Amino acid sequence: MARRCSLTGKGVLTGNNVSHANNRTRRRYLPNILHRNLYSEGLGESVRIKLAASALRTIEKRGGLDAFLLSSRESSLPIELVRMRRRLETATAKSA
Repeated sequence: MARRCSLTGKGVLTGNNVSHANNRTRRRYLPNILHRNLYSEGLGESVRIKLAASALRTIEKRGGLDAFLLSSRESSLPIELVRMRRRLETATAKSA
């Protein structure tokens, strides 16, 4: 299971630990990945998503999962969220 955010693509970075004697050893910078259930008001269902904490703050800033999906490009989303975005577009078109 990869340590990668499904919305933003944020993943593991690598770098160096540098000691006082300037010795360098490799290290990994791990993202803050969370498993969260997010509720889609347009579809009336919750979705379990693996995302970074920064992506969760971005979703809240844009006004929820539905607004985030509708404002993002399909090329930047994974396949399962593209399908959810298309279902959401048809659901909002029917209700309007």
